[in-house]
Amino acid sequence: MPYSVAVSGASGYAGGEILRILSAHPDVEIRTVTAHSNAGTPLISQQPHLRSLAHLELQPTTPDVLAGHDIVVLALPHGQSGQYTDALADVPLVIDAGADHRLTSADAWAAFYGGDFHEAWTYGVPELLVDGVKQRERLVGTSRIAAPGCNASTVSLSLAPGVAAGVIDPGDIVSVLAVGPSGAGKSLKPNLLASEILGTANPYAVGGTHRHIPEIQQALVGAGARGDVRISFTPVIVPMSRGILATSTAPIAPGVSDTEIRDAWEAAYGDETFVQLLPEGTFPRTADVLGANTALLGLAIDRAANRVVVVAAVDNLVKGTAGAAVQSMNIALGLPEHRALTVNGVAP
Repeated sequence: MPYSVAVSGASGYAGGEILRILSAHPDVEIRTVTAHSNAGTPLISQQPHLRSLAHLELQPTTPDVLAGHDIVVLALPHGQSGQYTDALADVPLVIDAGADHRLTSADAWAAFYGGDFHEAWTYGVPELLVDGVKQRERLVGTSRIAAPGCNASTVSLSLAPGVAAGVIDPGDIVSVLAVGPSGAGKSLKPNLLASEILGTANPYAVGGTHRHIPEIQQALVGAGARGDVRISFTPVIVPMSRGILATSTAPIAPGVSDTEIRDAWEAAYGDETFVQLLPEGTFPRTADVLGANTALLGLAIDRAANRVVVVAAVDNLVKGTAGAAVQSMNIALGLPEHRALTVNGVAP
């Protein structure tokens, strides 16, 4: 019998991408889809690319509608999914694709999000180094998963190997990201209109205000950061619907050789399917990962500036959100980790 699934926020970008991936998953049955303002309309009217799910109608997002499934995926804006936690206590597996269950610090939540704080769930980045092991070990058999913030997991995966190996100094990280506007969700926002973003690059959340900063700090502390994790984080919206290209740099630790630096990333990701370190001198493009559950990393050693440079490319809706959720779901359920996921992108 396949696992029955309900997906909330099914009319949004993250919810739609979760549905796209799960529609090809042989071990699940998408039984229920829910929304707020779009409730009562056919799913196909909101997600016209999901032709195989044309029989589904969007229902109201209520605990009663979501309960009674084997798996519930909450693809809601931050501050909205936490209200369902208690009501879904009997659901065997709940996955939150929002921010409500990512942070372990109530102070960090209050500073960057505000509102009610909810306990942290198992973080859904399987390849992330935490206390010397991969996060996938914690995902095995878990019943509650917090899917990552797309920018946060991209930067964390970029730098965690260097932090864990002690070859970089996490006290002076600089990350600049080119991001597609789909990461901001589907709600109408004047600054995300095509006429506002086509032909221009627009920085936002500048000066340490982006909500993914504490999530990155939390991940890198878990990876073994010695001392404070300080990061200057600047995202820039660029005119591509999907994708993140994150350039992250950090000082090289004293006495570390070039070989030791590259070996840290090779050791971390050499056996991974979905996080791949490119050959020396090669750097990724966002075009290479569209539609794929892959994070591609290029590594450079800038001795003149005494910094390691990591360039990472991900599809923010796949490896950044929905793919990470499904990958973590597979691990939690004891299914093959790659089930319904691909490393192949779409070109041109």
